[in-house]
Order: sequence, then structure tokens, then C-alpha cells
Amino acid sequence: MRIFHSLGRNLSFTRAAEELFLSQSAVSIQVKRLGESVGMPLVEQVGKRIFLTEAGKELFEACRDVLDRLRVLDEDMTGLEAGIRGPLNLAVITTAKYFMPHLLGVFLREHPAVEPRLTVTNQTRIFERLEGNMDDLVIMGTLPENLDLEAAYFLDNPLVVVAPPDHPLVGVKRIPLERLVQERFLSREPGSGTRAARTRLFAEHGLDIRTYMELGSSEAIKQAVMAGLGISVLSLHNLRLELKTGLIAVLDVEHFPLHRQWYAVHLKGKKLSATTRMFLDFLLKDGARLCQEIQPYLARLAPPPPKPVQRKRDIR
Repeated sequence: MRIFHSLGRNLSFTRAAEELFLSQSAVSIQVKRLGESVGMPLVEQVGKRIFLTEAGKELFEACRDVLDRLRVLDEDMTGLEAGIRGPLNLAVITTAKYFMPHLLGVFLREHPAVEPRLTVTNQTRIFERLEGNMDDLVIMGTLPENLDLEAAYFLDNPLVVVAPPDHPLVGVKRIPLERLVQERFLSREPGSGTRAARTRLFAEHGLDIRTYMELGSSEAIKQAVMAGLGISVLSLHNLRLELKTGLIAVLDVEHFPLHRQWYAVHLKGKKLSATTRMFLDFLLKDGARLCQEIQPYLARLAPPPPKPVQRKRDIR
């Protein structure tokens, strides 16, 4: 079962063998025997590529479900013996790295026997990890439409316009969007959720904002803003240090802040371990309270919209 599950995830006999510390021939023999016991082929080879047949896809889903249940059972049994403990595998979108370590640290102080693993990656990779069921929970703001998910809202993600502190618009009240067309915008790469939200807002008002410079991370954008290369739209959660030290200023722009949300996400039907359920409950109950440092900056801008209902949602 583990051999076929690894093959189904990797679609490569070589990578499956390496992952399981087996020879490639051993993997091939076991998969062939499994197909014979099922009574139909499970894989097909087209050129040098391996694909699962329809029967193989069904068996892969069954293997994933059984292995997931066994993992949860093992972790729950361990937890019953010694309280909340064991692995907690989290994947977070790059922009969530500014607050998730803080939240995780609070949780771990309450549950020191938990063994965390935090993977920080971009949106494309986070979608792949989510679809592959590689983590206990995924923290993200943009939900893929092609997956059957459960997504629990736990924190607001306000996006604001930022500029160097000596910018002429600093201190100006309710700057119209049209005024920003004259500015040089610094942006993440296409596909970034923040960039998409900014582009969508300006397009809704008939405005076209061109990117002056494209940078690969929020950190690079902040450095470029501080250097006076332009302005940008960033999550307020990413700006705690810079705002405290006065290195970056938030502009008071019409229709900002843009209010997005952070979600804790997993595939629908996934069996969560006791440790994962405890961490999810912690996020839902305490996540927003523990991220109150940004509130004074929000209070100076337009009032926020009503908060989403704090519950699990099915996303299809």
C-alpha cells in the first residue's frame, strides 16, 4: 500500500524507490503483483512517463485514505498516552511567515511535546502540497477553485498602500485612487494574491496600474520602498517592525485597506490528528487576539467591513 501510494504521488518508479529506500525492481514487482491481485492494470507508460489508470487512481485514493487514517490513529494513541504531542506539519504561504511563527510559538509553549515542522513556500507550491495532502494544515489567503476543501477563517489580512516616510503623500487624507496612477508601483510576480487584489481593485475603477519593478519577495519590496524606488501594496502583518521604527509609512488611500482573510485549509474528508485539531481550535479562538499589534494602524484608516462568520467552510 505504501509503495503504490508513493508511486502514485511521484509518478516515478525511481523516485518512489528512493523515497522508500527500496530498489526500483522491488517497487516494480510489488506494483505488478498488486495489479494482478486487483485484476486490472494500475499504471501505464507513455514514452518515458508513468500515469495511473482509472483503476490506479481509485486505488491511490483508497491508499491515501487508509494511510491517513492509520497516521491519525497512531498520533491519537500517542496523544492519549502522554497528552497533546507528536508531529504538527504546517505549510504556509510566503506572506504568512510574518505572523505564523509568533502564533506557533504561543501554541508550543502550551504544548511543548508537539514536534512542529513549518514549510514556507509560494502559491504554486502551496497548491501542489495541498492537493498532494502533504501537510496537516495549510495556511493561505487565496483558495484554489479546483479542489474540494475545508477552509476555516481565523484572521483578517488587511492590505495597505506603503511608501517611504518622506513621500509627499504621507499625511494626506483619503488619497483618490486616480492619484496613484502617477506613482511607480513595486510588485511581486504575476500570480501573487496581493498583486491580483491590487490589480482587481484598480480595474474595477477603470484604472490601469503598471508595475515599475517586479521583485521576488515582500522583504525585497520593503527594502525597495525604504530606498525610495516606489510605493507598493503589502499586508499590514508584514510591516510590524518597519512601522514601529518609522522606516515605512502607510498611505491613507480611498478603498484601502483591502480586507482579505487568512484560512487554515485541508482537503475535505481529511482525518485530522488530535494535535492538529487542537492547533486549529487554537487558531480559531486566539489567532486574531494574538495579532492585535496592527490595530492602531488600522484605526487611522477607513473602518473595516463586518468580519466573516468564524466557522469552517466547504469550498468547491
